[in-house]
Amino acid sequence: MTLILASQSAGRIAMLNAAGVAVEAVPALVDEDSIKTSLTESGAKPRDIADALAEAKARKVSRKVPTALVLGCDQICVGADGHIFDKPKTPEDARAHLARLSGSVHRLISAAVICEGGAPVWRVVDTAQMTMRPLSSTFIDNYVDTYWEDIRHCVGCYRIEAEGAQLFASVSGSQFTIIGMPLLPVLDYLRLRGLLST
Repeated sequence: MTLILASQSAGRIAMLNAAGVAVEAVPALVDEDSIKTSLTESGAKPRDIADALAEAKARKVSRKVPTALVLGCDQICVGADGHIFDKPKTPEDARAHLARLSGSVHRLISAAVICEGGAPVWRVVDTAQMTMRPLSSTFIDNYVDTYWEDIRHCVGCYRIEAEGAQLFASVSGSQFTIIGMPLLPVLDYLRLRGLLST
């Protein structure tokens, strides 16, 4: 049986490959913004939004390749005030994003859903708590100017596995969840299905 990642996320591909998981990446091309807007307006909780987006990605690719296991993932960044952040569209967005997170605690919610035959067969949602140190405007400007190409696809506007570690006073939760996928439960399910040895 084949495992397909319904995404071309370099971070998630690297995470799976580093864990010894052979995976094929196929972009799902779902309208994430409209799904997120619809769910937010209906009062859905951030964890349910992450779960729904992960399922939408997995389900779409699974319908095209029904004999494979298709893994869809999504991550939501939630500020201390409950604000849900979107990926920055411009460096100015990233600066405003980091200024708002500076000196406060936010949550990263990572969801993973596996579909088979066009329907979900497994899911998990995990949360990490991130305490960002107070950042000066000079630090934010320099960070965004230097790393914009690396952080533009990150909901938190940082890559904690790289220089983004400098932004934090403390974190609580799985490093894998922070990077964008609750990897250990995913590996457990792949063992259960025989894709990995026990």
